[in-house]
Amino acid sequence: MKLDLLYFSWVREAVGRDGEVVELPTGVATVDDLLAWLAARGEGYGVFATTERLRCAIDQTFAPLSTPIGDAREVAIFPPVTGG
Repeated sequence: MKLDLLYFSWVREAVGRDGEVVELPTGVATVDDLLAWLAARGEGYGVFATTERLRCAIDQTFAPLSTPIGDAREVAIFPPVTGG
């Protein structure tokens, strides 16, 4: 399954791109699985190993890391949001 990934803020800086399209391997079922798979890719992708510093949205809806990816078309990954 192909999935659009979007990276924001220091996540984008660490990876060196603002997004990419990936083919999900078998076994990647949740956002947590996705982050572990990305972290294993090495280089700047190591940023995904520290999941407590990350938030995500699936098809533009905030989602916990335990959320199944299902038939999603897009996952955005970003640092916690603050306001003021």
